[in-house]
Amino acid sequence: CEDCGRSLIGECKLHGPLIRAKDRVIPSRARLTLPHYLTLRVLELRAGNQQILGVFAKKVIQKRTQFGPYVGQLSTKLTCYDESRLVLQVLKDGGKYFLDTPNEDCGNWMMFVRLARNQEEQTLVAYQHCGEVYFTTVKPIEPHTELKVWYAADYAKFMEASAVFIKEESDGCPLPPVTKEPVDPWICSSCGSTFATFALLESHQCIHKDRV
Repeated sequence: CEDCGRSLIGECKLHGPLIRAKDRVIPSRARLTLPHYLTLRVLELRAGNQQILGVFAKKVIQKRTQFGPYVGQLSTKLTCYDESRLVLQVLKDGGKYFLDTPNEDCGNWMMFVRLARNQEEQTLVAYQHCGEVYFTTVKPIEPHTELKVWYAADYAKFMEASAVFIKEESDGCPLPPVTKEPVDPWICSSCGSTFATFALLESHQCIHKDRV
């Protein structure tokens, strides 16, 4: 205590406790990378003060807007799994690696984007290009709409997942992903690949243009 000149364990009984000043909380790396026209919203608060976050548009985002690349740590084993987020892998130097994001200081804002439960709420496709993962909008996104993502058709094959993800609630238990067979599939004129929607075909054709 500087007032009575004594070294004490705990508070000074004569002059009382010190006034404690706290440092300002600095946002994580992931939150600082969020574009100015996007915002994070808390959707749910779980035990232990764990926040379930979603990414929402603050203004209209045009179709074919590309985000990325996704920032994460390359890992041969997935250490952080969240059932509401996509599992992402990339091909690097002949090996297949997970893009792992164990905490917010190791990734960017794309780690907060939740997976789409069906085609109606899907606004983004995830795909791999030159060893990186990008998200691209498949339709205009209106303000206050949550950004939700699923795999592009080629990337779904790479991830050994279905090209279309349908998640329905039944007695509180989600059903596994199922694949819908399109009646009239969209066909790529360059390589002959088929897609469930025109939006997926458009995203796939961007890859051909990049290669050219």
